[in-house]
Amino acid sequence: MHPQRRMQYLEAIGIDLWVSRRDSGARAAATVAASGSAAAPDPPPPGETAARWEALRSEVLRCTRCPLHLTRTQGVFGVGPSRADWLVIGEAPGAEEDRRGEPFVGAAGQLLDAMLRAIGLDRGTNVYIANVLKSRPPGNRDPRPEEVAACLPYLVRQIALLQPKIMLAVGRMVHRFGELNTPLVVTYHPAYLLRTPADKRKAWEDLKFARSVYQQRANAQ
Repeated sequence: MHPQRRMQYLEAIGIDLWVSRRDSGARAAATVAASGSAAAPDPPPPGETAARWEALRSEVLRCTRCPLHLTRTQGVFGVGPSRADWLVIGEAPGAEEDRRGEPFVGAAGQLLDAMLRAIGLDRGTNVYIANVLKSRPPGNRDPRPEEVAACLPYLVRQIALLQPKIMLAVGRMVHRFGELNTPLVVTYHPAYLLRTPADKRKAWEDLKFARSVYQQRANAQ
């Protein structure tokens, strides 16, 4: 990605610092501090949660905030329980996700599921999975800053409803996400790992690190 385009993207999603693995060679991890642009609203009373999830899902499926709605098959909202300690965030739906309406399916999704199972997680029971973009960019190109800016409020509202204790971002573009007071650990995208199996060991270290951060948080509460 061109450096100027990258910085526009990062600014659009409220990222304060971006560190390339190629530049740092270190495990990417961040604890997010709060700022106004991506601050989540207060969680609703328990009785309203289900209704707010459904209303948000309907908004995403009908969304026309950016031109991507003209080329997508359907909006890809997210999958998992309505309250979960773990949130996995991807960049945008691919072709199979666009067809099925669920994030991280196909070969990359199977690998992500295996990675999550290795640390005791499952998308059906204790982890929620969503993308920054809810519509597939044509040809699976990188998301554009204006598309991220249009879609980001949906993810912020999902986070507010979910109230996760930790977030795991997969992909190469997210490092510090907004200003939510939740630890955010970044690791490799499963699609990249399918192309570069040698880096699976590094991804496993990221997952173990995320698990240790989560356990430290849980023990402190």
